[in-house]
Amino acid sequence: MGDRVRVLFVCLGNICRSPTAQGVFENLVKEAGLGDQIVIDSAGTGDWHLGKAPDQRARQAAQGKGVEIGHLRARQVSAKDFGGYDYILAMDRSNLTDLEHMKPDWYLGHLGLFLPFAPQSRYEQIDEVPDPYYGGFDTFERVYELIHQASLGLLDHIRQHHLRGQGQRGQSHD
Repeated sequence: MGDRVRVLFVCLGNICRSPTAQGVFENLVKEAGLGDQIVIDSAGTGDWHLGKAPDQRARQAAQGKGVEIGHLRARQVSAKDFGGYDYILAMDRSNLTDLEHMKPDWYLGHLGLFLPFAPQSRYEQIDEVPDPYYGGFDTFERVYELIHQASLGLLDHIRQHHLRGQGQRGQSHD
């Protein structure tokens, strides 16, 4: 799919979990000096929020950690996305099932759940990022933490499997 690693995060409406994952992962990638090697996007399986900004609570939870996601706009995942992404990562099993039904036979990238990239010792009992939409602000903060941990693991995975010997520019060696 090219010389850059391409990652697509997918949730239901693309206004809570997947834009948060996009923002968090973009920040980590930028900090690591890998912005020119990893392409990141997000989408939803549903079409209810097309063109809308992320949920205000998701924006606040991210902003509280220094991550800006207010500029992102919701879009719906489509079959053509399988031709453009090496990793298509679903937030929960329902999203994954929807994506599996769309997946073309020729797709050879990684299609799976996102949370298993988090260090397993931290989240052994869960493998889905819960939908915070009907919860309070504390639910959005918890989702942010899950996403942050999974993003750290995903970045390590991509470094090990795709960028060997690269990507140390953004790290301090003090």
